[in-house]
Amino acid sequence: MTTNDEALQKQTLATSIHAQLRSEILVGSILPETKLNIRDLGERFSVGLSPVREALSRLAAERLVHQSDNRGFTVMPVSVPELLDLTKARCWLNEVGLRQSIAHGGMDWEEGVLVAFHRMSRTPRRSGASSGDRNPAWEEAHRAFHQSLIAGCGSNWLIEMCERLFEASERYRHLGRLAGLVRAPLEDEHRDIMQAAIDRKADEAVELLNAHFQRTAALVQKVVGQAAAFSSKTKETE
Repeated sequence: MTTNDEALQKQTLATSIHAQLRSEILVGSILPETKLNIRDLGERFSVGLSPVREALSRLAAERLVHQSDNRGFTVMPVSVPELLDLTKARCWLNEVGLRQSIAHGGMDWEEGVLVAFHRMSRTPRRSGASSGDRNPAWEEAHRAFHQSLIAGCGSNWLIEMCERLFEASERYRHLGRLAGLVRAPLEDEHRDIMQAAIDRKADEAVELLNAHFQRTAALVQKVVGQAAAFSSKTKETE
């Protein structure tokens, strides 16, 4: 195998490990403040240390993992101040994206919002009876709906930043799910946001979207405020 082939294989392995760990962190399978031991992860994924280190460095760049000279890699902690700051930033940026989409989005944008809402509303939110039973299909449809709202804004940078904030918020939402928090049915909230958007009622759509973000944050805040409970459950990944 040539040096270039070896480098490509390492990058491919790193990408695969990054995707798996990223997903586990976002959905709460790996809890905040969990230490990520490079050697243990290498054994888990049956790879050398280099791809694991590369994957963890990428997660650190995404602010999902903290890198310390003394402690190595640890999943980023959660806190009420960060949740409030995150929610505020999400409201600000999504407001710009939504207003620009309403002002400049064409019929294709309207159709995208309608299709995304239709798919989400037809997808069960949970895979079972328990509030903790997540349905990945609904989560993807939910993500697609929120993306559709700002898809007509005309700025790829803004869309990317909103996506980053969405994912950061999902980590908090899943911690609430794991703690057994039950959110009131979201379909009516999503429908109202969708209708105001395609009716080109910018002020109403923004008000509804911000309230939607803030309600979820207020509910999850109760769990995040008990950060010590999560810390006590923290353990090294196997």
